[in-house]
Amino acid sequence: MILPKQYRCTHSPTCQCTKGHLNEDVLLLVFQHLNWNPKLVATLSCVCRWFDDFAKRVLWKEFCKTRAPKMMLDLQSSGSHCIDGNWRALGKLLIYCSGCTQGGLFNSSVQIPGHFVYRTRFSRTLGRSLLPPQCRTDVLYVCDPCEHLDQGEEGDVGLFRGIFKNFPTSKVRKVIIHKAVPFHPSEVCPYCKARLWSMLQAKIIPQSACIRLEAYEDCIEYFVCLNGHLLGICTLAPLSDSEDANPSEDGNHTEKKQDNYFPRENILKRRNSLLGEREIGPSPQKRLTNPNQCNIDV
Repeated sequence: MILPKQYRCTHSPTCQCTKGHLNEDVLLLVFQHLNWNPKLVATLSCVCRWFDDFAKRVLWKEFCKTRAPKMMLDLQSSGSHCIDGNWRALGKLLIYCSGCTQGGLFNSSVQIPGHFVYRTRFSRTLGRSLLPPQCRTDVLYVCDPCEHLDQGEEGDVGLFRGIFKNFPTSKVRKVIIHKAVPFHPSEVCPYCKARLWSMLQAKIIPQSACIRLEAYEDCIEYFVCLNGHLLGICTLAPLSDSEDANPSEDGNHTEKKQDNYFPRENILKRRNSLLGEREIGPSPQKRLTNPNQCNIDV
């Protein structure tokens, strides 16, 4: 005889849920009608362990597949199951910028609190630019930098995050292990609490990273955790059109831009030469509108 599945709370004997739960199919239909609202999913997870387990197994998975279907399909292709069991961490990575703390992971002098990002874009093209040449067969999805302007001495700070496809078998992981790069002594991944490796310490941050991120070359750092989540920081370079100029007070001549502003044309020429592109095109953010890109709306 097949016994019906019992839905019981595993939180505590005094929990109000001990009288039973709604059927999982009912909850699934409710949250489907709510378009897998991440804030409601997170609220449900706080009720008890049964709801938390259901959210991790089902709701966060459906949220990720709904917001970035092509990206999720690619991450799970070729027999890869690296994200199974980590749907909640992946869902948080899609919509949450972890910020940075003074003297924390990035040893930064600024304090940027974590916050939700209501619209973001993940791209394999950008991710490939962050990989060293010997590792560019790996698949890495990275979002556009979340800009935090006017951060004092740090200037304009960009924070970005991403995820590797099938990280346990990736070439990046093999290079890091081969170089015996140590884990960060104290900090862990803000999304899954796993240990972190520094890509800067492994000396595998390519020159193309600063071009794609439009950042200063010596002001880029990113980490990758054991589960393949990537998080990084950069100092964004202020850009201006080479033809632009500031009119002087008398209006009879123009003055050049300040030296610390990079002409956009020069940036694009340098980026295209590194990436093997023939023509000067739009900025990287506009160029990423292709099949390798995923737009995510909360």
